[in-house]
Amino acid sequence: MRIGLDGIPLTFPKTGIGHYTFELAKSLARVARENDFELVYPSTFPPISTNGNGATSEPANLSSTRVPVGPLGRHWWSAGLPRYIRRQTIELFHGTNYDVPLWRPCSTVLTVHDLSLLLHPETHEKRSVRRARWRLPLMVKTADAVIVPSEAVGRELCEHLNTSSEKVFVVPEATRQCFHPIEFEESAEVRRRFDIGDEFILTVGTIEPRKNLQLLVSAFEQAAAARPESVVQLVIAGGRGWLSGPLFSAVDNSPVQNRIVLTDYLQDEDLRALYSACRMFVYPSLYEGFGLPPLEAMSCGASVIVSNIPALVETTGQAARLIDPRDPGDLARSILGLLTNEDERRRLSVAGRQRASEFSWEKTARKTLEVYEDALRRSTSEARP
Repeated sequence: MRIGLDGIPLTFPKTGIGHYTFELAKSLARVARENDFELVYPSTFPPISTNGNGATSEPANLSSTRVPVGPLGRHWWSAGLPRYIRRQTIELFHGTNYDVPLWRPCSTVLTVHDLSLLLHPETHEKRSVRRARWRLPLMVKTADAVIVPSEAVGRELCEHLNTSSEKVFVVPEATRQCFHPIEFEESAEVRRRFDIGDEFILTVGTIEPRKNLQLLVSAFEQAAAARPESVVQLVIAGGRGWLSGPLFSAVDNSPVQNRIVLTDYLQDEDLRALYSACRMFVYPSLYEGFGLPPLEAMSCGASVIVSNIPALVETTGQAARLIDPRDPGDLARSILGLLTNEDERRRLSVAGRQRASEFSWEKTARKTLEVYEDALRRSTSEARP
């Protein structure tokens, strides 16, 4: 069987959805060698970049195609992609980034990572919210099956988009193999490059309002004031996203500005070093669909603090300390508690590694293949007279 996947997320430096697309495609090809998998994208986007994480031509049954498009084909989801699917006899297409072909030349599966654009519109640019309000319900209705990364998103999808639970499938994600603990000394070069000392608190993710980083800065200020002798730093690792001005202003005006480090986007090797070396990893997000960064931190042995929101509670299990993402004092107290309690940090580290080990991309791929089978059955039965 020939299966197409959306290659557009791989034309940019990879963040959450790009990593999901790439790891899933590789794992699918390894698990189902009898099938051919193709990452498809239009020539209006630059060639796919793997950012040093391996060529998309491996394994042999995984390929990528940059489809030449003209004036009509530029309308990718309504014209260019459906025409390409028919021409190449692709039997199923997986939209890994909220989009599937508007016309149905084959069975389709859609991944909905979260509903933040609909449920938290204030944390996004208005144009993105307007597009999502009309387009996402259409895509969910069009797809034969919908994949979500957590039970939390599945419930939201059924409640807010009136989606039948029968076509919604929970398929958790996983961390990449590169994320494992390294010795503290091995992180020295990375820390030196970013002027990071021996003691630091880490957060990772694209800088955008829903990550709630202003609350983290405020909590860090409170913790620093409570321990004036401390030299611990706050490291914010992630590329600049949207509506990020207030966070940069908060850092610039912070009384502990000299102890806050902004690294920008990092490659996996640098992330692994910081995850492994940090005193703790903090993720105070207001809303998530799954929460890969906390799981990555756990894989590297970090003790983790996360918001007590449904998806993060579901993902981290009993292996993270929970805080109220609206209360900087609550986060400050948790930070101070872990800084002064090595035994608790060690306990969380062990629990976190165990929790992270329960997820793998092979499991994700196998569950995804089951969804493909269901989607093919649905589309076949609907096509019968």
